[in-house]
Amino acid sequence: MSFIVAIDGPSGAGKGTVTSIVAKKNNLLYLDTGATYRCVTLRLLNEKIDFNNLDSDSNSERIKQILEDIKIEFKKEDNDNYKVFLDGNDVTRKIREKDVTNHVSDVAKLLIVREKMVELQRRIAEKQDSILEGRDIGTNVFPNADVKIYLDASVEERIKRRVKQNKEKNIEMSEEEVKENIIKRDNDDKNRKYGRLMKADDAIYIDSSNMTIDEVVNKISKIIKSKKKTYYRIQKGYIMTKETIGKKVRRKIVKVLLSAIYHIVYRIKIVGKENLKSDDGFIICANHLNTLDAAGIVLFNKKEVRFVAKSDLFRSKLLLHFGHLFNVIPVKRNSGDIQSVKLCLKCLKDKKILGIFPEGTRKGLEKNTKIKNGATYIAYKAKAKIVPVGISGSFKPFTKVTFNYGKPIDVSRFKTEDPNWIDNATKYVMDEIIKLSKIK
Repeated sequence: MSFIVAIDGPSGAGKGTVTSIVAKKNNLLYLDTGATYRCVTLRLLNEKIDFNNLDSDSNSERIKQILEDIKIEFKKEDNDNYKVFLDGNDVTRKIREKDVTNHVSDVAKLLIVREKMVELQRRIAEKQDSILEGRDIGTNVFPNADVKIYLDASVEERIKRRVKQNKEKNIEMSEEEVKENIIKRDNDDKNRKYGRLMKADDAIYIDSSNMTIDEVVNKISKIIKSKKKTYYRIQKGYIMTKETIGKKVRRKIVKVLLSAIYHIVYRIKIVGKENLKSDDGFIICANHLNTLDAAGIVLFNKKEVRFVAKSDLFRSKLLLHFGHLFNVIPVKRNSGDIQSVKLCLKCLKDKKILGIFPEGTRKGLEKNTKIKNGATYIAYKAKAKIVPVGISGSFKPFTKVTFNYGKPIDVSRFKTEDPNWIDNATKYVMDEIIKLSKIK
């Protein structure tokens, strides 16, 4: 899994200049996503596509064919600068010329173009630590980027910068044309139906109007350096430490001690233990009431239970240590975390127990969060059963906490031609958990 930095912002905010320097300073692949759309625009110009009717049926079909065989590459030079190649030709300068600039916004609006370019951008960036800049990187292309920056500047400053940039690149464009282009781009980018320009909720806002390039670069580099420490700690969670005798002994000792404390703090009641008797691997799915409910399932099962937990927990060195000791599997929320899925499948293949909270967060049902179908998907792929468990109790000291295990569920019986079968199976599992949690 690569380290991803997403930089969004309006045209002329300095994203390209800043991003290229930050990339060199932090040893990141610089992927100019805007350049990919410019390459498509240039190809359409070369193909004599009618830009006044881009979304017509005939043009849509031609554009679709062009996207099937278009080849866009970023190649690093000896001086660490990147050149952009379109179908084998260096177009680094050509994609910045007036004709492309005047039409790129219209091309970027097209859904078929956006889908193809997002696919390309993800494929390139996921192979190595990368920094991407554009309009919707942090909101659409990489919504789970490790660092999100929204780089902004006043309209006046952006016009001044773009005029200077064009002169340096010998691009003929008057100041009035630059102004019209930036205002049009701002309006188009913020009102697009797909991939519109907007600040991600968790993005760090930087107004560069009164900052030098070095000041912006240094500020972003400090953010990256800080985030990387956390990133590498989380990555360690995906690397399972070996099951040595020493590790097993430590886990057993810790398990005995913690279960004793758990019994002192809560009056534990376990119902349906017979449903846990299986020589095969299976998944335990439970409602999520408290931070300590997962611990209860792990501590009071004779067999090893490997729980899936949000990767953010691994930011803590202490929790990272316990994560390795109990083989906890980290997962990035709201993303297709392939590494996590592979570890889950291996756990079941090794005939161990996997623990998953379908709610995805504490008291998810109360918060009306959408129930996650990851457990159902993994159970189906691994041909494993799901054991539902209803947890009840206030988790206040010295009160009763009940773990009520239900009968195993074979989710494969829900598999039909209905494309929503996996959601139906997930709902059934969650309904069973709710029933089990209502035990008195």
